[in-house]
Amino acid sequence: MAPRTALIIVKALALAFLLGLVVLKSEAKVFSKCELASAFKRGGLDGYYGYSLANWMCLAYYESRYNTAAVNNNGPSRDYGVFQINSYWWCNDGQTSGSKNACGISCSNFLNDDISDDIVCAKRVVRDPQGMNAWVAWKNYCKGKDVSSFTSGCAL
Repeated sequence: MAPRTALIIVKALALAFLLGLVVLKSEAKVFSKCELASAFKRGGLDGYYGYSLANWMCLAYYESRYNTAAVNNNGPSRDYGVFQINSYWWCNDGQTSGSKNACGISCSNFLNDDISDDIVCAKRVVRDPQGMNAWVAWKNYCKGKDVSSFTSGCAL
């Protein structure tokens, strides 16, 4: 291969790599408090199954710090996205043996800036008998607490 051709190939690969990084960066998002509260409200979470918008915000804060790219490895299963939805019960990540996939969705769908599918699945989770108790972080940090600060200052 001629040196000039090799240089062109290297430059093309470097450009493709950089473009790939830009695309990946644009897919994940760390929401601001008020931006996420507004998205949750538009998604119908305020009052859903008796849980206030502030409870949903508290849950998302302690599960992911409002980061759609959050992934937590819990051993045989993993948690994904802003709600940290579990791969054994709720989504399929292709790695978790015996996944129930009750939301009927790939876990990777929870890792981008479009949280509409995350909200649909979180609603499915909360309809189960455990309600928000399905999330350990909500039980430990939000349940029975004054969570009003999670929506204060937001024009909703």
